[in-house]
Amino acid sequence: VQLQASGGGLVQAGESLKLSCEILGRIYAINSMGWSHQAPGKQPELVARITPDGRTYYLDSVKGRFTISRDGTKNTVYLQMNAMRPEDTGVYYCKADIAPLHCSGAACRDGPTTDYWGQGTLVTVSS
Repeated sequence: VQLQASGGGLVQAGESLKLSCEILGRIYAINSMGWSHQAPGKQPELVARITPDGRTYYLDSVKGRFTISRDGTKNTVYLQMNAMRPEDTGVYYCKADIAPLHCSGAACRDGPTTDYWGQGTLVTVSS
């Protein structure tokens, strides 16, 4: 199982950016999915999370500006970032709680639910 993140780039303050994260591989089930932000010199911090039934959680600093969504048909999670600020600068990592599917010949079984992380995508917001 791999998470492939994309969409980062350079924007000016007040502009928007949309990140995508596609889950690749054999999957039995996907539980919660989310995005973490690592500002320069700091630890990663969860900024948004979405459950399988669509419930969302946002860090206070991004409420009203960021929107997380998921497309179950594409195994993809998105982060729409609006009204961006210089403090939004950093690397964004997608994360998903996944039960992988392990197959040996025709026999398949689900594996334990594990946290999987994407490679990170860099976002820079200039003032």
